[in-house]
Amino acid sequence: MKHKTIPCLLALLTLVGLALPNRAFAQLPVKPLASQQILLRSDNPQLAKNKKLVYDMWREFLEGGHLEVAEKYFTETYMQHNPNAATGRKALVAFFSKFTKPQPISDTIKAPVVAILAEGNLVMISFAQEKSDPVDKTKKYTTTWFDMFRIENGKIAEHWDSAEKMKPN
Repeated sequence: MKHKTIPCLLALLTLVGLALPNRAFAQLPVKPLASQQILLRSDNPQLAKNKKLVYDMWREFLEGGHLEVAEKYFTETYMQHNPNAATGRKALVAFFSKFTKPQPISDTIKAPVVAILAEGNLVMISFAQEKSDPVDKTKKYTTTWFDMFRIENGKIAEHWDSAEKMKPN
């Protein structure tokens, strides 16, 4: 009896193994964890303040295109780790002035915020992004973009993200 069971189990495991890769590695869509207002909360008042600083900078400076508020949000010696942008507040403004125009400032970040996390003097914000499937251009998939900021004396002093170097136009 035992000898007949082993081939059946092997056959069953093979079938399961063939079926699992598609399901085990199926990509789940990236979605926000909570409302933006809930994501800004923290039991620690300083962490909540740091989150709000990054949140407001994102709405006013990055999405709103109001480059005149750079001094409000960034230290003069702001350090940039994105390989496509130079370091310093002046360089940051020069970089964004190439493709940003002022527009009305929204009460919330327009991009789909997944999470806003704060620990010590660091704030990380992540976003859902929809991309074209490189194998089948008729399909889309979602992925996550991360930006992290270091806060110093109430301003953003340093930035990291997952950007890769781009070819100049």
